[in-house]
Amino acid sequence: MLLRFRAKNYLSLADTEEISLVASSLKGPECSLVPIPGTDLSALPSAIIYGANASGKTNFLKAFNFLKRAILQSHTRGNPEGGVPRVPFRLNPDHASDTTMLEAEFVVEGIRLQYGFECDDDAFTAEWLYAYPEGKRRRLFERTGNKVEFGSHFKGPKKILVDLMRPNSLFISTATQNDHEELSHIVGFFRRTRFSMNVAVAKELINNAFKEDQVDPRTIEFLKSIGTGITGFRQTDIEIPESVRMLTKEFVAIARKHMGESASMDDEHPDRSRDVAIEFAHSSISGEPCYFGLERESSGTRRLVLMMNIVFKALDEGNLVVIDELDASLHTFAAAQIMALFENPKINRKGAQLIATTHDTNLLSLSRLRRDQIWFCEKDDAGASHLFPLSDIKSRPTDNFEQGYLEGRYGAIPHASDLVTLFEARQ
Repeated sequence: MLLRFRAKNYLSLADTEEISLVASSLKGPECSLVPIPGTDLSALPSAIIYGANASGKTNFLKAFNFLKRAILQSHTRGNPEGGVPRVPFRLNPDHASDTTMLEAEFVVEGIRLQYGFECDDDAFTAEWLYAYPEGKRRRLFERTGNKVEFGSHFKGPKKILVDLMRPNSLFISTATQNDHEELSHIVGFFRRTRFSMNVAVAKELINNAFKEDQVDPRTIEFLKSIGTGITGFRQTDIEIPESVRMLTKEFVAIARKHMGESASMDDEHPDRSRDVAIEFAHSSISGEPCYFGLERESSGTRRLVLMMNIVFKALDEGNLVVIDELDASLHTFAAAQIMALFENPKINRKGAQLIATTHDTNLLSLSRLRRDQIWFCEKDDAGASHLFPLSDIKSRPTDNFEQGYLEGRYGAIPHASDLVTLFEARQ
């Protein structure tokens, strides 16, 4: 369960910006609120972020994804001499030498945790992990440079892990890659968090996703319910062309040359000659199923296939899902139905959460969202992004949020020039 995420000096996030999934005391529609251990507070099932194009919405999600990837991969996939692949705020030269900070507060196995790090271009300069059993803070570890100090409640090996840690790898990544039991449980939260950042979904991406996983039957039922015409699916065995196999082998060889032989690759078997492909069934006039390849399905349908498998797994396990541009290639009704799954306590029984960006203002009227679930992102005159919730703005639960947003009462809308004036100026 995610409680808060904050980021500073990453992409367009110049100063510290935070999103909170801790429910405020404001009144609003009932939804799947989950009690936060050790507190009198509850967590929200979802948060949706609005803002103009290039306002920084996606950058905030990218910052969270960078935190996840650093935790999971900095020890194994990073080049030992390659520094840290962060992207500081570039519109102010002073930020180039400042550190980037990322931090998350979350709950694992009933314990509230606070984890974060700071980094520059060369190394991770600071790292910390605190636990809050019964609401009282306990230091598990604090890192400054290459030195790590441990709290009395940290269990397991210490010195050997510090010796294995590189300047450009996180201690928590080093520990989990070396099977530290306690930290592996904590890192599991990030490992289970799933991102859907690809607006355009190629058929190869779907086929690859379902090599080991199965299409959830509920995904097919969802596709049926929104009128896609899909009635079923099948996986077929296909031959990989020789030219593709050769290119794959060359890519893997080059990647391993630069990343090392022990580097984990998405394609561990570049020599294989056969693969699997997904085909979806539609009912023919005779009533018999007629199968179509993914290239015949709409971009929205392809995206839903991947997205809904992630969503249903999250609902089953109580995981976090992060979706960029929820409305892209999707009808408003489909997007609203996805959000409704997280809002319904009868469906969302394990505290799954959704964070999504969108431009679809219809969701403000179709969805029963609380004011603390609606967030806005906008840039200031210096090009820095700022994030704030509707609950910070004077409003009432009975207000028409869609109308208020479109009228500019909450900010975070485009300030377009008068196009007529622009054309007249050219004449």
